[in-house]
Amino acid sequence: MLFNRLFRPRPAKAVGQELYLRVVDQSRIPALYAELGVPDTVEGRFEVYTLHVVLVIERLRADAEQGAETSQALFDTYVTSLDHALREMGVGDLSVGKKMRKLGEALFGRARSYETAFHALPATELLEALLIRTIFAQAEEADAARLAAYVLEQRAALAAQPLERLLAGDIDWKPA
Repeated sequence: MLFNRLFRPRPAKAVGQELYLRVVDQSRIPALYAELGVPDTVEGRFEVYTLHVVLVIERLRADAEQGAETSQALFDTYVTSLDHALREMGVGDLSVGKKMRKLGEALFGRARSYETAFHALPATELLEALLIRTIFAQAEEADAARLAAYVLEQRAALAAQPLERLLAGDIDWKPA
């Protein structure tokens, strides 16, 4: 019994892992790629995946006291998943550290850029430019306005959800 408690993950860690699974599911919905034009490439998937992580972390941090530990657990799960993905893609052990540092920097840079774009609302030009620079960077065509509308709908939906729901590992995403 004592060992079960010692080795059981902290509640925030378990919730962070569950939220991560919800983010992954949402990032893989076909409508993002078929209807909103997100490039179905490694880079496009990474960017849309990162976007959803940033949205959930932003929501959790809105209530710093209760959400901080869970947002950190979500971030940690995200980073661990990226590490595993790189290894599955055949990146050698000696290169993983360098690539992880670059991916971590990318996440922090994206988070700052999204924060800046969100502060500029209701004007969406910064958000649309960010989406073009990141998610649509390798796309031949981009409908940044439609994707920006999706992002803002998801952000509003997250803000409207009680923190308790998120701290239980549940997210109610809006349809794309």
